[in-house]
Amino acid sequence: MSKELISHPVSNFVKVQGAKENNLKNVDLEIPRDALVVFTGVSGSGKSSLAFGTLYAEAQRRYLESVSPYARRLFNQMSIPQVDSIDGLPPAIALQQQRGGTSTRSSVGSVTTISNLIRMLYSRAGEYPAGQSIVYAESFSPNTPEGACPECHGLGVVYEVTEHSMVPDDSLSIREKAIAAWPTAWQGQNLREILMTLGYNVDIPWRDLPKKDRDWILFTEEQPVVPVYSGLNMAQVQQALARKMEPSYMGTFTGVKRYVMQTFANSPSQAMKKRVAKFMLSAQCPVCHGKRLRPEPLSVKFAGMDIAEFYQLNIKSLRDIVSSSLKSKSNDPDQEHPEKTLVLQRIGHDLLSRLDVLIDLGLGYLTLERSTPTLSPGELQRLRLGTQIHSNLFGVVYVLDEPSAGLHPADTQSLLRALDRLKAAGNSLFVVEHEIEIIRHADWVVDVGPGAGEKGGEILYSGPLQGLEKIHKSVTRRYLFNVDQSQKLAREAKGWLQLRDVSRNNLKHVDADFPLGVLTSVTGVSGSGKSSLISQALVELVLEKLGQQISGTDDQEDNLLQTESPKTTTGYISEGISHIRRLIPVDQKPIGRTPRSNLATYTGLFDHVRKLFANTKMAKSRKYDAGRFSFNVAKGRCPNCEGEGFVMVELLFLPSVYTPCPACHGSRYNEKTLEITYHDKNIAQVLGMTVDEAFDFFDSEPQINRALDVVRQVGLGYLRLGQPATELSGGEAQRIKLATELQRAQHGNTLYILDEPTTGLHPSDVDNLLIQLNKLVDQGNTVIVIEHDMHVVANSDWVIDVGPGAGDEGGEIVVCGSAATVAAEPVSQTGKYLASHFNEKTPLKDSG
Repeated sequence: MSKELISHPVSNFVKVQGAKENNLKNVDLEIPRDALVVFTGVSGSGKSSLAFGTLYAEAQRRYLESVSPYARRLFNQMSIPQVDSIDGLPPAIALQQQRGGTSTRSSVGSVTTISNLIRMLYSRAGEYPAGQSIVYAESFSPNTPEGACPECHGLGVVYEVTEHSMVPDDSLSIREKAIAAWPTAWQGQNLREILMTLGYNVDIPWRDLPKKDRDWILFTEEQPVVPVYSGLNMAQVQQALARKMEPSYMGTFTGVKRYVMQTFANSPSQAMKKRVAKFMLSAQCPVCHGKRLRPEPLSVKFAGMDIAEFYQLNIKSLRDIVSSSLKSKSNDPDQEHPEKTLVLQRIGHDLLSRLDVLIDLGLGYLTLERSTPTLSPGELQRLRLGTQIHSNLFGVVYVLDEPSAGLHPADTQSLLRALDRLKAAGNSLFVVEHEIEIIRHADWVVDVGPGAGEKGGEILYSGPLQGLEKIHKSVTRRYLFNVDQSQKLAREAKGWLQLRDVSRNNLKHVDADFPLGVLTSVTGVSGSGKSSLISQALVELVLEKLGQQISGTDDQEDNLLQTESPKTTTGYISEGISHIRRLIPVDQKPIGRTPRSNLATYTGLFDHVRKLFANTKMAKSRKYDAGRFSFNVAKGRCPNCEGEGFVMVELLFLPSVYTPCPACHGSRYNEKTLEITYHDKNIAQVLGMTVDEAFDFFDSEPQINRALDVVRQVGLGYLRLGQPATELSGGEAQRIKLATELQRAQHGNTLYILDEPTTGLHPSDVDNLLIQLNKLVDQGNTVIVIEHDMHVVANSDWVIDVGPGAGDEGGEIVVCGSAATVAAEPVSQTGKYLASHFNEKTPLKDSG
């Protein structure tokens, strides 16, 4: 293939001239169409700036110029790329990494549009009870008024409050805040004083109040407006009322249940919603029994199941049922309703072809009802990829962002087959990727670098794979043509953490032993049960024993009211918990939800930097404290944008545009604050530095320098100190959390759990990450990683392989032991790829 590409006429190439997006250094590039082109290079080298920020952004811009301004509003528009010209660029479709959708109402079925087909199948080819009139397709969705159960509004659960949930300690009086569900601070005081005016005793234990009084306070819908006398006791309030004294103000009473429900439904504050959610109890809806639909759609059956039961099957089982239904109907057509046989044939074959694509992509273990927030970015991207393969488009460019993320090597083979199908259909594939197998499979490789950030942004090589071997500046070349065979000696376990009889998702009564004081990799194909065992079961059981709260929980509304019943872990820890003092799960959740949160604030670096500025001569003379240098504090920040750095401009018929604040020019600070400098740099300029630049700049400040060095060592030297949390990938957020942990004084006996920490990492950054993880182990801690990267697995002290397959075919521990033991196990899918990793020897002809 590569030889053919070289002889292609120039018209078959995309020609880029003068690309300057982000760190790209005015690059020129020619890449073939109708080929699999992989963009590679170290993290932060400029790969994504080229593939997404330049090529895809320009393709999107050209397309959007052809649609009406009104329609453009519906697109998430990228900014216009900084590039002189691009010729020969076809229309493009981007499949980027993203966390699951924010709504729990979005599911595997809706993302793939398979839900629409199944609803049509039930509506037109379902088995109706006698006398039942036709139920239209939209009524089979819990997200429509026609389909949603009226009792639970399509959630499947109902939420209620009880006396005990609102008043957990009935020995307290109302004045002592017995009513925990009421607001704190002034508003709660106001409601207590209103009760005194209404004649209720707020000084006796709650349980001693008459039941009718308790019920009225908790459940009344009345909202009486009464005089309030602040600061008086019960007797004084009664006297004031008798004398008709002037009140402090008139207050409106709200019952406790009404307050909780209204706050949850209407408050704009997530913190307030989260607070009141604690007083609400959920139960399965008594009308639909958790099936979320009205009785009419639930009465229709297909293959003996209602649609809610059908949705609980995994994709593989669905395929088998649809296939056997098609066979039986073709052998025995419905004489009474021949149209049903026809509909089944049409919809059934379409459904089968869609399900087959997803099974080919290694997603057969997913159920259609699985909500998108619970999917990994890799699973979500492959679902969207499956939809594209089925669409049979021709002549477009698919731009993919690390499609191998979260994939076991066995699933990577399925992915490559899917990419080949798209290419064979006459499309071009531009793929940003670190996975060696995908780079080797490419027709054309574009290597960007040589380093990250300012040290990157150049095209080191563009051509067929073999030519990269001669490019000595390329870091990628070392991993493609010279696999390091050295294997470190495995450490001995200092003890064992033993889990017994664990059941969770597809794990059924599993026993698992984890060595302490070593680095353990947990492997297995996607969907085998790794996350269920580690991120869920192990974390929950250890936290329960330690009495620790899990930190960093998501407070989005959809997670406060889960539409799916929370899955619980059964099982216990039989031994080894005495060796663990604390548990730190280092996950890929964002480090903040707003642009005000960034690397510097999260790691605590910013506190030290602000103190340095406050200690300068000029700051002291003006009596500026460290708070002056925070863009979240009124005294230091720009009053025009309130420290955001940009302002929003509303455009009629077009998406709102964010533009740098005209007052502070994006610096976030007011003029007086920016007059203070440290080594000739103001606070905004320091926040604009990359970690690498700041490391050199603060070389005389050991505390700051040490913290920055740790961030560099986890492969994030290219990030800016003030880079908003909203711009960081899941892998970057995870490594910032790891760097924050590495900075802390280590006391040993901590259990660190990381879920796929190599996601988005170039092999050279994987090496750096391994050094950091080993450092944690050498300091007396235990590190457990869920991992697909065979280099990490090969360099672990212990490996636990879960499987052997995915979903119902997984959930067992296949083999555990040293990497060599797992490599020798014939039943293990991981073992096969681990063995080939050990055996691979492709030495460089010229060491350079």
